[in-house]
Amino acid sequence: MLGHPADQKRVKGRIACGLLFIAAFASGGPALAEDADGDSFASLPPLIDRNVFFGDPEISGAQLSPDGKWISFRKPYQGVVNVWVKGIDEAFEAARPLTADTKRPLGGHFWTEDSRYVLFVQDEGGTEDYHVYAVDPGAEADAESGVPPARDLTPIEGIRALIYAVPEGTPEHIIIGLNDRDASLHDVYRLDIDTGERELLIENDVNVSAWITDLSGEVRLAMRERPDGGTDIIVVEDGALGRVLYGCNWEETCAASRFHKDGERVYVASNKGEDLIRLLLVDVATGDAELIDVDPDAEVDLGGAVFSDATDELVATVYVGERQRIYPRTEVFANELAWVRERLPEGELAYPSSTEDETLSIVAVTSDVNPGAVYLFNRVEKTLDKLYDSRPELPSDQLANMQPIRYEARDGREIPAYLVVPKGVAPRELPTVILPHGGPWGRDTWGYGPLTQFLANRGYAVMSPNFRGSAGYGKRFLNEGNGEWGTGVMQHDITDGVQYLIDQGIADPDRVGIMGGSYGGYATLAGVTFTPELYAAGVSIVGPSNIITLMNSIPPYWLPVKQMFMRRVGDPDDPEDRARLESQSPFFHAENIEAPLLIIQGANDPRVKKAESEQIVVRLRELERPVEYMLAPDEGHGFVGRENRLAMFARVESFFAEHLGGRAQEGMAADVAERLAALNVDINDVQMPEVVVASDDVPKVELDASSFEPETLTYELQMQAGGQSLTMSSTVARTRAMHEGEDVWQVATTVESPMGQAVDTVMLGARDLHPVHRILEQGPARITLDYTDEAITGEMGMSGTTQPIDIKLDGPTVGHIESALAAMPLAVGFETQLRSFQPAMATVQVVQVTVTAEETVETPAGTFDAFVVEFRGDDGSSGNVWATRAKPHRTVKTDLTQPAMGARVVSELTAIE
Repeated sequence: MLGHPADQKRVKGRIACGLLFIAAFASGGPALAEDADGDSFASLPPLIDRNVFFGDPEISGAQLSPDGKWISFRKPYQGVVNVWVKGIDEAFEAARPLTADTKRPLGGHFWTEDSRYVLFVQDEGGTEDYHVYAVDPGAEADAESGVPPARDLTPIEGIRALIYAVPEGTPEHIIIGLNDRDASLHDVYRLDIDTGERELLIENDVNVSAWITDLSGEVRLAMRERPDGGTDIIVVEDGALGRVLYGCNWEETCAASRFHKDGERVYVASNKGEDLIRLLLVDVATGDAELIDVDPDAEVDLGGAVFSDATDELVATVYVGERQRIYPRTEVFANELAWVRERLPEGELAYPSSTEDETLSIVAVTSDVNPGAVYLFNRVEKTLDKLYDSRPELPSDQLANMQPIRYEARDGREIPAYLVVPKGVAPRELPTVILPHGGPWGRDTWGYGPLTQFLANRGYAVMSPNFRGSAGYGKRFLNEGNGEWGTGVMQHDITDGVQYLIDQGIADPDRVGIMGGSYGGYATLAGVTFTPELYAAGVSIVGPSNIITLMNSIPPYWLPVKQMFMRRVGDPDDPEDRARLESQSPFFHAENIEAPLLIIQGANDPRVKKAESEQIVVRLRELERPVEYMLAPDEGHGFVGRENRLAMFARVESFFAEHLGGRAQEGMAADVAERLAALNVDINDVQMPEVVVASDDVPKVELDASSFEPETLTYELQMQAGGQSLTMSSTVARTRAMHEGEDVWQVATTVESPMGQAVDTVMLGARDLHPVHRILEQGPARITLDYTDEAITGEMGMSGTTQPIDIKLDGPTVGHIESALAAMPLAVGFETQLRSFQPAMATVQVVQVTVTAEETVETPAGTFDAFVVEFRGDDGSSGNVWATRAKPHRTVKTDLTQPAMGARVVSELTAIE
């Protein structure tokens, strides 16, 4: 749930190293504190300065230009990690900076296929609203910034750009996705890098979550979620969706990765009908699937595939069990791999970049005690020259080895994990920190981890469990975590891991802490809530405390895969699921928490909103439990800014030293100390977020439609989203009709916009306006709904496919909010709750309605005496509606914000007929 691609592009000739838990941590001054436990730590290596672990690496992320003339890399410039470039034969000291971001480090970059530009993506303040930038390495540097100008190729505020392809045949173009039209869906564009001009290729009005191009950059396939949360891989012909090529249900995995060089077949990773993910080659014309590879050890899922930059052929497959395993598929690559391994230190290999002709490749080797040594491999000259160490000052000989272990869970299931014991001490009754990973559908792997080694150097044993629900260990292992957060096996597996360490005599049962980010932050909160006797301290970084509010506030660009989330986690609109989610949410059981907690949050986090941390902070404060809170106003889902992360982990270090008894380093640089003071929040200043929660205590409001008459209302709407303003018009036509023998009011709302026409027609009972039937139509999409007191059922049809809809109801639901408002007994001070089904979100929204004032409103349709009605939704939407005092209470003006769509909508009544 926490992992995401900042950008997507066709990657060739590399072994992808899995995205690990956010780890770039704190630094400090050289003064060292006395060992908290005195002689018990005497045999440990010397304390390593925090900055050696968590400061910016000296050099990282090297990339070769396709023509082999340049090496680009990341290195601090003016105190922030930026992109640099040097000639292939130049020394790194001769390099010059290409970018000069002063606020946020650049996470990655790559070259266009003609070597003319370096491209990178960047957001602001952790919002994940990524833009695509291009910089010409040969351009003259700006006198003020010292770097060539970088051009924003997607200069639209509030959008999230994706890169789908960087075609070889047309290097002046890239294929991108933009969600400027609809925040939840990405349309496909061809982008001219020279001019910034965009050509719309496909308008995504068909709920596609991903587009797949062939090697030439032509969009050939689409991936779309099924009604059950599964996946269909669909053939794209002339920009339109065609037949389903391959599909799998929600408990299975299937994904198209890249096209074969013949353009007629596509590589698909799938575990359909099997436990482990395999590599298939599927014929696009016939659908015939050929098995290419599966783990020879029958242990883990496919971990990756390596393709030749020169020939586009598959040269190796990769699997990650306890360690990485690479299986060559060609004799040439087998010989090359053996030659390289003989000359490099022992460790895990990666090929992050190659030239177009594959004469040169960058090869990186990492281990549990080495964050990375990077070499230049020349295939023609048979040379392997070291380029750099990413952290040359790190004393690898003083670091602790990582040991793969397995322990038995309470139900007999074997759980894989990694254990690091401090170097130089016996593994007996040590202070211990448990690090559950994020995702939760990710996993931990063997290798260097700055946080793990930092904690081990401070004297802690560290365990990273791959609990059930972790990815990589097969379908059964993953699906055993479905619905099992907090009080289920996902947390039990972590608990049983702690007990294993205690039973083995490794962990001191009185000094066990737990710490994690994202889902790992949730697991931390769950650990101290549901097993309070086990933990002496906890650190939650951007961890959700209430699964219900988490699910109701997912980013809009996750909507195309929302069914998968609801299947694997739970549906807040299903009464049975909601009760379980409440029982699994630490917020509702905070009275169980006894251990001191340090809670850390980024204010701009689009996935785990700030409210998730603040509501648990307020609850613990009210209970007078020990809790601390750190909030960064310029961060999102994790801390990446240098001063922020250094300050954060300086506090983590002292927090664990205080409560678990490990070693700690005294002091820190003045700028870090200043930032730490700024990040620390007085818990007495934290306010409980205003969250609308459905209540059974709200009296039912009798709706009186006796004043209704047939009429048509016309409105002008302004929607502001992504820094743009969109003008639309709508009509609301109310007429009497019959539906299946019942007398009804038919309310048809028609919206006209540059995106086309949308019509929403709802049938309401003539007397009390109870919803009966509803039809929504826009382009190729058509939704039909039938309402009863217990459920909303129907189907959504789109491009020849249909998806069933079945929403269970736990209270009365209105079919048309404006009509319900028109029939209410409005008066200043009146308040109630409404439930309304929102098809775009596939959820029932709860809206708190409060009449706050009376005022006179002028609109193009006239001047009206109106009630000011405040609306607050459980999805965070809010604003005011002005409804006439005279019955029926017509809506004459609205001003509403919709955070899920990143939009504000203002409307005014222009005519009444």
